[in-house]
Amino acid sequence: MRTPRRSPGDETRPPTPPSTGPAARRRRAHAGAPAVEHTGQRSGQPRPPARPAGRRRLLPRPRTVRAKVISLLMVPVVSLLALWGFATVTTAQDVARLRQSQRIDEQIGEPVAALVAAVQAERRAALHRIAAPSADRGAALRSASRRTDDAARRLRLDGGNTVAAGGEAPSEVAARLGAFVALAEKLGPARRAAEGDRNAWNTAYETYNDVVTAGLAVGGAVAGVQEGGRASDARVLLELDRAGEMLAREDVLVTSARLTGSFDAQRLRMFTGAAAARTALTDGAVADLRGPARAAWHALSGRPAYRQLADAEQRVAAARPGRAAATAVSADAWAKARTAVGDGLLGIGTDARRSAKSDADPVAAGLLTPAGAAVLLGLAAVAVSLVISVRIGRALVVELVSLRNSALEIARRKLPQAMSRLRTGAQIDIRAEAPPGAATDDEIGQVGEALATVHRAALSAAVERAELAGGISGVFVNLARRSQTLVHRQLALLDAMERRADDPGELGDLFRLDHLTTRMRRHAESLIILSGAAPGRAWSRPVPLTSVVRAAVSEIEDYARVEVRQLPETAVLGAAVADITHLLAELVENAAQFSPPHTKVRITGEYVGNGYALEIEDRGLGMGTEALAEANRKLEESEALDLFDSDRLGLFVVSRLASRHGIKAQLRTSPYGGSTAVVLLPTALLKGALPAGADGRAPGAVSRTPQGRDQGTAREQPAAARPGDRRTPGLPAEGPRAGEPAAGRETVPVPDPRFPADAPAGP
Repeated sequence: MRTPRRSPGDETRPPTPPSTGPAARRRRAHAGAPAVEHTGQRSGQPRPPARPAGRRRLLPRPRTVRAKVISLLMVPVVSLLALWGFATVTTAQDVARLRQSQRIDEQIGEPVAALVAAVQAERRAALHRIAAPSADRGAALRSASRRTDDAARRLRLDGGNTVAAGGEAPSEVAARLGAFVALAEKLGPARRAAEGDRNAWNTAYETYNDVVTAGLAVGGAVAGVQEGGRASDARVLLELDRAGEMLAREDVLVTSARLTGSFDAQRLRMFTGAAAARTALTDGAVADLRGPARAAWHALSGRPAYRQLADAEQRVAAARPGRAAATAVSADAWAKARTAVGDGLLGIGTDARRSAKSDADPVAAGLLTPAGAAVLLGLAAVAVSLVISVRIGRALVVELVSLRNSALEIARRKLPQAMSRLRTGAQIDIRAEAPPGAATDDEIGQVGEALATVHRAALSAAVERAELAGGISGVFVNLARRSQTLVHRQLALLDAMERRADDPGELGDLFRLDHLTTRMRRHAESLIILSGAAPGRAWSRPVPLTSVVRAAVSEIEDYARVEVRQLPETAVLGAAVADITHLLAELVENAAQFSPPHTKVRITGEYVGNGYALEIEDRGLGMGTEALAEANRKLEESEALDLFDSDRLGLFVVSRLASRHGIKAQLRTSPYGGSTAVVLLPTALLKGALPAGADGRAPGAVSRTPQGRDQGTAREQPAAARPGDRRTPGLPAEGPRAGEPAAGRETVPVPDPRFPADAPAGP
C-alpha cells in the first residue's frame, strides 16, 4: 500500500515533462441539445428580420426581467423613499436619544443625587459624633445611616445588580454606578469608628469623601449620555454639584473644629483646598450658565450671604492653626452664610434640571409635531407609489422563488440522490428525473429550462461515467479472476514441487517463487476488491488471530523485519479471515516499505472496550500533518475511489475492506518518528479464545521445512523450520535460533494463505 510519504529516490526522479500536444481527452457526449454557439453567419442562410428599434421602445415586454426591474425601481419612488427614510430615521434617532436620556435620568440620575445627599448628611453627622460624642449626635448618625441605606437599596435590584445593569444605560454608567453603590454599602467600618473611636476623624472624612466622589462620577457618566446643548448644560450642573460638595466639606471642617475647639494644620489645609476648589468650580460653571440659571446665579452672588461666606473663608484661611482658626468665625455667622449659599446652589441646580427635563421631552418641545407630519405625509406618498410596484413585483417574486427552489432541489436532493443510486449500481431514467418543461418566452422561464437542461446533461454524464466505471470494473474483475485462477494453480504446482524437492538450494528458490506468487495473488485480489467484488477465499471455522497476523506478514517482501509481539489469544470468524489478512498485509507492507531496512516493524494487540486493537508501528520518516489527515480521510471514505490517484490504491483497498466488516483503521504519528496504523476489530468478528485442547492450527495450515514435509506444531520445531515464516537457506532468518525463543513473541503456526481448506481456491 502506498501513502503520500516520499521515498528516498523521489528527490532524484526527473519531473514529468509538460504535454505540448493537443489534449487527448475529448468531450463526452451528453443528453439534450447542446448550447447554441454563434460563430458567425453562414453564407447562403437568410438572416431573420430585424425588429424596429422604435417598436421595441414603444411596446416593452412587461414579462421580461428588465421591464419588471425598471417598473419596480422607478426613480421617483426611490428618491421619495430615500427622503422619507432619512426624515424618519433622523426623527426616530432624536426621539430615541431624548427618551433614553430621560429614562436614564429618572432611573439613575435622580436616585444617585438622593444617595449623594444622604451620604453628605451622614458624613456631617458621623464627623460631629467623632468630634464631640453625645447621645443626640449618636442618634442623629444612626438616623442618617438608615436614610443612606434606604437610598442605596433603591439603586439595587433583587438579583444583586444595580438598576443600570441590563438596561439601556452605557457600560460606563453601569460600572460607575456599581462602584458607587458598593462603596455606599461598605460604610459599616466608618460608622462603627464614629461610634467609639475619636481618632478616626480623618479616616472617616476620607471614606465619606470617596463615596461622594464616586457618586459625582456617576453624574459625570450620565452627563456624557447627553448630546449637543443638553450635554453642555449637564456638565455645568455637574460642576455646580461639585462646588456644592466642596462647600459641604468646608462646613464639616469648620463645624468639627468648633466642636473640638481646635483647627489643626492638616484640617486647615483641607479647608483651604476645598474653598479654592469651590471658587474655581463656581467660576467655571457660571461662565456657561444660560437663561434663568444665569439670572439666578447673579441674584445669589449679589446677596450679602455670599459675601459673608467669602469673608469667612478668608478669615479662617488667614488664622493660625489651633484655637484661633477654630474661633475665627462665629458659628451662627458661618451657618447662616453657608446655608444661604448652599441652598442657592442647590436651587439653581434643581431648576436647571427641571428645565432640562422639560426640554428633553419630545412632545413638550414640539419635536414630534412637524417631524411626525412630514413622516406621515412621506409614508402616504411612498405607500401610493409602492402599490403599483407591489402588484407587478409579486409575480416576479413568485417566479424567482420557484426557480430558486427548483435549483436548490436539484443541487441538494435530486442530483446527489441520483449520483448515490448510480454508485450503488442502480439504473435511473433521465427523462423521469429531469422532465423537459413547457416552452416559454420570458427570461425566468428560459432560465428554468436551461437549468433543467443542465440537470439532464449532468445525469447523462453521470450515467456514462457509471457505465464506464462498471465496464472497467468488470474488465478488472475478469482479468483478476483469471490471474487468480492461474496463481492458485501455480501455488498448487509449487506446493507439489516443494514436497518433492530434496536439494536445499532448489527448495530455497522454490520458496522465493512461492512467496512472489502469494504476493501476486494479493495484488490480484486488490483489483477484485477495488472493483467491488469479493476475493473468493473464505474459511468456515474461526482462525486464531495470531495465525491471521502472521499470514498477513508472510505476504510481504520484507517479512523478516516484522516482529509480532505476544497477542492475547482470540480467533477471527472464518468469513472475515481473508479480508482481515489482506487488510493487515497492506498496512504491514506500507510500514515496511517506508521505513529504513535496518529497523523493525512491530505488531502489537490487546483487547479494548469495543473489540480488539492491533497496532502496526514503523520507525520511518513519518508523515506530515496534512498528509496524515488526507490519508485518514481516504481510509474513512470507502466509496470515494479516484482511479487517477494510483499512488493511494492501497489506502482504498484498506478502506473498502474495513467498511465491509465494520473495522476502523487509522494512521497516527509514532513516538519513534514514523507512523502507527491502528486497526480496531469489532467484537462481532471475534470468536474468543480457542477451546482447550485445540492445536491452534488454522484450517489448511501446514508446517513447511526445507524438505517440504509436514511437521507438527511450531512449538515442536526449530526456528528455522517454523511454519508461516517460509525460511529457507537462501532467505534471511527471522527470530531467534533453535532453542532460543525470544521473550514477548509467540511461536504459533501461520495458516497457509494460499490454500484455505474450507473454501475452493480460485475465483
